[in-house]
Amino acid sequence: MPDKKLVIIPTYNEIENIHDMVHAVLSLPELFDLLIIDDGSPDGTAEAVQQLQNPYPNRLYLLKRAGKLGLGTAYLEGFAFALQKGYHYIFEMDADFSHNPLDLPKLLDACQNQGHDMAIGSRYITGVNVVNWPMSRVLMSFFASKYVQFITGMPIKDATAGFKCYKREVLETIPLDKIKFVGYAFQIEMKFSAWIRGFSIKEVPIIFTDRTRGQSKMNIGIFKEAVFGVFHMKLRSLFRRPKHRKQMTGP
Repeated sequence: MPDKKLVIIPTYNEIENIHDMVHAVLSLPELFDLLIIDDGSPDGTAEAVQQLQNPYPNRLYLLKRAGKLGLGTAYLEGFAFALQKGYHYIFEMDADFSHNPLDLPKLLDACQNQGHDMAIGSRYITGVNVVNWPMSRVLMSFFASKYVQFITGMPIKDATAGFKCYKREVLETIPLDKIKFVGYAFQIEMKFSAWIRGFSIKEVPIIFTDRTRGQSKMNIGIFKEAVFGVFHMKLRSLFRRPKHRKQMTGP
């Protein structure tokens, strides 16, 4: 099937959101398949997904992991699954509806029809489009992205965004076994890895709405990894200059 599309959603204790999220993604007019990667949720998230697989044969997949192994490792397992299964467009999003499933076609359009290699659902490309966050968290997120821009030179306004679409070629080119971060810094590292290889990245404006059900997974340790890890990531890149994408694929 040409242009196969897979949405990857890592979960931990998302029983309050998972039913609605599965139905929202798989009911879109554009056909997206869905992979849930659950890190041993004690609240029964994985079991709920298993029950939902019957109504969506060959469209809803589940990977169960033994415990909380980190956001980055979950996505890396999801990427391996997507590449092995022959998907052409691979998406990342959260389970809590902070990312609106109705925006998935916008990200797809940027890659499928506008010629970009990666699309980012951006909170900051047209101002600050965040709903229900306390001002302290808005400022932390906004200035974290400014800091990433300053250190790395990436022309991306929402460097920490976790709502993305990749063309298959991006994930085939980036050496995924060399990705270091496991928390939210993973999102920065993947963008940086694509950008320094010359891939075209498009920021698509979205409205980010904070979760209304379930518990946030953000903590100060995750934030510190993002802040301090970015500097080391940039430093490593100066000594390990990757080949430009055009050098790899030819003219």
